[in-house]
Amino acid sequence: MTYRELDVPGAWEITPRQHGDPRGVFLEFFQGAPFAAAAGYEFTVAQGNLSVSAAGVLRGVHFADVPPGQAKYVTCPRGAVLDVVVDLRVGSPTFGTWDSVLLDDTDRRAIFLSEGLGHAFFSLEDDSTVMYLCSTPYAPGREHGVHPLDPDLGISWPTTDRHGNAVAPQLSAKDQSAPSLQEAISSGLLPRFDDTVALDASRRG
Repeated sequence: MTYRELDVPGAWEITPRQHGDPRGVFLEFFQGAPFAAAAGYEFTVAQGNLSVSAAGVLRGVHFADVPPGQAKYVTCPRGAVLDVVVDLRVGSPTFGTWDSVLLDDTDRRAIFLSEGLGHAFFSLEDDSTVMYLCSTPYAPGREHGVHPLDPDLGISWPTTDRHGNAVAPQLSAKDQSAPSLQEAISSGLLPRFDDTVALDASRRG
């Protein structure tokens, strides 16, 4: 299993080692000790989520209040999604930047996002299945969003699916009504970089 930190600090692309034979494939999509060695702390799992999306479905950009925040370890066991991480931590040297990882059922990569980072993905195939390991349980009052099509974010979303067919983004009503980046900044909605640094320091001891 290999780890590569993305252009957004606090996010990693994880590529597992796959073991295949005529019966199929086996892999370990999460390993606690290698993760701790790469990130510098243990990832505690409080909840596991699963979503299934049609081609063109766009979910996000979602984030949670810090503290406590919500870190996510995400993989796609079926289909394909373009998974995107956005630095929404006000005061961060890389605030407003984003990076992406293709999660699919071929390379079976995963992505990890630490607390304070925004998360979104675009489904590239019908029935794309995404699994999340989360550090904290779902808490509606602490979870928020930024509109994924906001030009200020400048995310390059796909225009075709995995098979080359044209697709348009499909957003939920909640994501469609999410504030722009500037509106989220003005309202004080976004996490603060200093709070994420303090959280990171506390768990590293």
